[in-house]
Amino acid sequence: MQDILERAAQIRLVIFDVDGVLTDGSLFLGDDGQEYKAFHSRDGHGMKMLQETGVEIGIITGRSSQVVEYRMNNLGIRHVYQGKLDKLPAYDELVAKLGLVPQQVAYVGDDVVDLPVLRRSGLALAVQDAHPLVKQHAHWISEHGGGRGAAREVCEFIMRAQGTLERQLLKYLA
Repeated sequence: MQDILERAAQIRLVIFDVDGVLTDGSLFLGDDGQEYKAFHSRDGHGMKMLQETGVEIGIITGRSSQVVEYRMNNLGIRHVYQGKLDKLPAYDELVAKLGLVPQQVAYVGDDVVDLPVLRRSGLALAVQDAHPLVKQHAHWISEHGGGRGAAREVCEFIMRAQGTLERQLLKYLA
């Protein structure tokens, strides 16, 4: 566990997949073709707190959805890559854009399409209900499932490792 905490302490960018990580993986489609997704509000607040500590957040997802654009804009997340069936080029572009190295990047995934990016990242994270192969390659696995608090857990884990969680939470006790 000490090795994982040391990895987490170096993180300057956390990249999240969307379907199955920020949502439970369900896709709600209306008769008009409109796509709906449910996001957990505590996940969003965790992402906002993590950004306040200076850690960047990015999104790389295989699907494209206006609701994802809307939600990420609402959370102040500027690095959003949608429609990326092959996620590695987007990962490489974002890491280079921010002037980082893989050891400074965490990736949170749930399915086999996430494995190439997970394996390249300094900290590979999986949600509790991820595919078994993803869990096998993860350094750390959340206790909660995708869309059910896993992203908040990830954010707090990283803030705890970096010594910034208590300061973030104390704001609400003042």
